[in-house]
Amino acid sequence: MNTETLINFAYIVSSILFIFGLKMLGRQATARRGNMLSSLGMLLAVVVTLIDRQVVTFQWIITGLAVGGVIGFACARLIKMTSMPEMVALLNGFGGLASLLVGWAEYAKPGEPLSTFTSTVIVLAVFIGGMTFTGSLYAFGKLSGKLSGKPVLFGGQQIVNGMLVLGLAVAGALFVINSGVGAMGPSAFYALLAVAFVLGITMVMPIGGGDMPVVISMLNSLSGLAACAAGFVILNNVLIVAGCLVGTSGVILTIIMCKAMNRSIANVLFSGFGSDATAAAGNSEGQIQGELKPISAEDSFAVLEAARQVVIVPGYGMAVSQAQHIVRELAEMLEENGAEVRFAIHPVAGRMPGHMNVLLAEASVPYEQLVEMDSVNPQMPMMDVAIVIGANDVVNPAAARDKSSPIYGMPIINAHEARTVICLKRGKGAGFSGIENQLFLLPNTRMLYGDAKASLQAVAGEFKAMAEA
Repeated sequence: MNTETLINFAYIVSSILFIFGLKMLGRQATARRGNMLSSLGMLLAVVVTLIDRQVVTFQWIITGLAVGGVIGFACARLIKMTSMPEMVALLNGFGGLASLLVGWAEYAKPGEPLSTFTSTVIVLAVFIGGMTFTGSLYAFGKLSGKLSGKPVLFGGQQIVNGMLVLGLAVAGALFVINSGVGAMGPSAFYALLAVAFVLGITMVMPIGGGDMPVVISMLNSLSGLAACAAGFVILNNVLIVAGCLVGTSGVILTIIMCKAMNRSIANVLFSGFGSDATAAAGNSEGQIQGELKPISAEDSFAVLEAARQVVIVPGYGMAVSQAQHIVRELAEMLEENGAEVRFAIHPVAGRMPGHMNVLLAEASVPYEQLVEMDSVNPQMPMMDVAIVIGANDVVNPAAARDKSSPIYGMPIINAHEARTVICLKRGKGAGFSGIENQLFLLPNTRMLYGDAKASLQAVAGEFKAMAEA
């Protein structure tokens, strides 16, 4: 068996590991093993590629693995769960940057003029990779709070974006026509690079905080497509397979999340969701009138102690206060008291896809207790208590009642149908998307103000005191 056959065999093994790893990520019980399988496949693919192309010596391969391993381990250990959305955004961005550099390196390599096919895939790798890189950095800024989560809009924004896309098409066409050489080749390449960077920013600017989970999945898809294009640039089969897997799964996830919000991907990208939230707060036939009614931890305990059917609706408030462990502890106390507890999960809760699932899995909440929106809504009128932890838009009745609301038509978890709703919130302001939650004004809703973790610890303390008495 010659070297080329061994290398192709290694690539096939890597691709199989990717596919099985991706499949295992679909279940909580096997997700960790799936992640390990995928990581092993990527390690094999990287080492084999470096050896095949004789890019560097074994000493540099080992050095690179050691440095990268230390950085990855440090990120895994030091990055808090509340910072996972922005961490994922950065990873998407660096994936796009890596693909861009692959295309750039192939273009800069001395030799004969590029073929039409190679120059075309270089354009795709640079365009998609550059746009993913800067778009992910902008998303990182929004998610980390370094930039405002509100959409940034200006007059003629869509015209500007249209002109940028046209500029990309012209620069790409000139680069391909000139095969990357001559007077026009380098100019077209650098114009393509610059416009891709700008378009990545202008693409994310008008997207509000409430749509960030969709943005993360979309950027993840783009990083995969960029990797696929880079694979065609260097004719690397495993990179093409991995890029296709990431790209298509990201597209599917984006479509699922848009469906969960009853919106199209074009509406998410170009509507400036949340920008007219204040304007939409005027009087309308469907708007709920009322006042906020606070409740103490002691009174919350009294309500929960008598409850037999409890549903917990987690949102970003649980993430930011790191309350997932006390949530699980309180759920166990409620079960010991005779209550049946469920966790209602909305597809776009939090700031990245699967955010709540990740947090609850970290706290060892049984996967069987997690219920999807469509399954829990028919049961909601039978719930004695619904505990809403910072989830804002995904439980807002305005989505069904108020035609003036920006989220009108979005499927929600019908927490308002429970007999009593206890909403945990740090203050009286609007959520990350900037939209007022009409759930807070309903007569059956009580507001438990303060840090979610501290508030739940106070309620759990009442249960402990009762058990000790």
